[in-house]
Amino acid sequence: MKKKLTWDAVSTFLYPVAFGVLIVVLWQTEILHKLLGADTFTLPLPSRIITIIGDNFPTVMTNVWATTIVAVSGLILGSLLGYSLGILAAVFKKWGKGGLTLASAFNAVPIIAIAPILNNLTKDVSSVASVRSMVAKILVVTITCTVAMSVNAYRGLTELKPFSEELMHSIASNKRQVFFKLRVPNSLPFVFTALRVSVPGSIISALVSEYFAEYIIGVGRQIRENIVLAQFATAWAYILVACVMGILLYMLLLIAESILLKGRK
Repeated sequence: MKKKLTWDAVSTFLYPVAFGVLIVVLWQTEILHKLLGADTFTLPLPSRIITIIGDNFPTVMTNVWATTIVAVSGLILGSLLGYSLGILAAVFKKWGKGGLTLASAFNAVPIIAIAPILNNLTKDVSSVASVRSMVAKILVVTITCTVAMSVNAYRGLTELKPFSEELMHSIASNKRQVFFKLRVPNSLPFVFTALRVSVPGSIISALVSEYFAEYIIGVGRQIRENIVLAQFATAWAYILVACVMGILLYMLLLIAESILLKGRK
């Protein structure tokens, strides 16, 4: 049984890596180009993409840092706001669930529509272009991350284990003790479920918001500018960097989850 569990864990990691290596080999040997009918100008070889990253590493890291600040700031603000909304929905049950349903519907509005609107709404926030651009981008990420957290927080705060609340009341626990000692701990797994959605979403929304930002900085903006200039190899370099950013941030989330939820069933 132990061997089976070990192999399942290894295979879960091994199969995606093997598939990724296969794609890279087909790409580098130009077999993928023949299958897709592409050329090495629009679909540069991986070796060319890596070379560009290495040759422009300081510039790449400047843009990575700018995008990371936007993604992480919006993720934190959106998660805090979403959790607060989940608490309000759990406290005021009559309208709470309906309010979250409306919030979920609002989340269906595409990022590509929200970003330009927020750019216009924040144009008077500061006289400095970099500041008001940063505010607009963070707001886009915040909105993206809020709904997932609010819905999952509400579930975690209200979907308690059978008789757990009655047990707390039987030992004369007040509402505050029930909230902090029962509801909040019960919501932690739901919080990480929301973060599994929000972390990739924060990177994507940060990249898209940079397409429309006033201040020209960030991985997303570099992808756009290089595609416009037909510098496809550089654009692909930044696409690769964006993928790595998302993977690393998601891995950090999984590590935090394994530490904080260790031993919980």
